Amino acid sequence: MKRALAIRHAPDEGVAGLRAPIEAAGYALERIDVRDAAFATLDLTAPDLLILMGGPMGVYERAEHPWIDGEVERLAERIARGLPTLGVCLGAQMIAQAMGAKVVVGAVREVGFAPVALTQAGARSPLRHLAGVPVLHWHGDTFALPEGVDLLASTMGCAHQAFARGRALLALQFHPEIGEDARFEGWLDGSDDYAAGAGMSIARLRADHARFGPAAVAAGRAMMAEWLAAL
Repeated sequence: MKRALAIRHAPDEGVAGLRAPIEAAGYALERIDVRDAAFATLDLTAPDLLILMGGPMGVYERAEHPWIDGEVERLAERIARGLPTLGVCLGAQMIAQAMGAKVVVGAVREVGFAPVALTQAGARSPLRHLAGVPVLHWHGDTFALPEGVDLLASTMGCAHQAFARGRALLALQFHPEIGEDARFEGWLDGSDDYAAGAGMSIARLRADHARFGPAAVAAGRAMMAEWLAAL
């Protein structure tokens, strides 16, 4: 059986709704937390599929999170080998950094459910399943577009929402995995000020999660299934 490894940068940020298509594609899904002692020496080229999830830290916060440098360095080796890799939110920023692009604090903070605008390349990619579907955004950072990639999606507040390189590399700034996971309540807890900084309230986030979440996850699963099938 093929092996998929999910890297968790925060306890509440796992693969969530993407688990089903990953396992349906024949992968045995494992996970590791960046604070696990084994992570520092883990060979990131070993898994058949590597999935980097989100987290509240910035890629540039190396002093506060000393594991970042090691992860980026080992991730760069995996990307150079063309091995299947998916990044979500912080994971996408990690991929951009590993490919030599700069990650910075964005001009605006995006929090809440909203659709992404697909580029022509995006409309021909597995992201076509997300067309017009509000998906969760939860970020304040953004990244320059790495060389040699195709931009797949944008929003008014964030020009670089998704990119790909060939079939094996996919980076998503938004969260296609969130919409039916009870752990979303962990995101909301204590996030009043963060949400308010994006003009959002916890009450609206909770209501929109109930309203848009199921369709967002269904679209995310369809996207993931198509992407995995093409590997």
